[in-house]
Amino acid sequence: MKIRTLIVDDEPHAMEIIRKYATQIPEIEIVGTCGNAIEAFQTIQHNNIDLVFLDIKMPRLLGTDLVRSLKRPPMIIFTTAYQEYAIEGFDLNAIDYLLKPIPLKRFLQAIDKVMHFLDGDDKKQEVGESSNPQVTQTAHHFIYLRVDRRLVKVNTDDILWIESLKDYIKVTTKGKVFYTKQKISVMEKLLPMGEFLRIHRSFIIPLNKVEGYNPNHVLIAETKIPIGRNYKQICADKFDPRDGFSCPQEGAII
Repeated sequence: MKIRTLIVDDEPHAMEIIRKYATQIPEIEIVGTCGNAIEAFQTIQHNNIDLVFLDIKMPRLLGTDLVRSLKRPPMIIFTTAYQEYAIEGFDLNAIDYLLKPIPLKRFLQAIDKVMHFLDGDDKKQEVGESSNPQVTQTAHHFIYLRVDRRLVKVNTDDILWIESLKDYIKVTTKGKVFYTKQKISVMEKLLPMGEFLRIHRSFIIPLNKVEGYNPNHVLIAETKIPIGRNYKQICADKFDPRDGFSCPQEGAII
């Protein structure tokens, strides 16, 4: 299995480092390099590309804007020397983010994520077998949280609720709790549209995790999440069983 790979970077030295690392991986086939996002767009349109190492800060068009312009983007590993630019790619389902200068160990970790993605338990497929090699990736939506000076990738399907704590937010998932310095209003924009709802100035919840509803709170994982005064009508319209909402547990009005 060959992973057809494109390297996009306006810095020749950075591009050469990635090429040097990639030649040590038998599964990686470098099919081209591009010095800007416009050239990369044309290359992706006219070639079968499985993976792109994509710099974010480039002249004329950012790497993140390139991904947004693609209807069916390949697997993306962002590369950047600026951590603040990585934040812009939170909603783009990238496989990984590599911060320059890129150590070989970190590069190999990113490739390992690619391999795990391609060998996913649910939907295995050979690269190039489908006109959309990213089909399994787009089945999930991820956000990246800055935790202890590193980016942590979180599947939004694992989120139980998000709570604002002054300058921080607390993201509670099925298995872990993450604290990151972020405004809840910013986080709200990064979540997949139609799947989450803000029910309080300090709380956002995933709609598919709601087990019960009361005018004052919703129940998720046996935890009562309060409904703010200004959000009561929105929640009533969404969750009132008399208006078509059905909870997965019997006796859902709590």
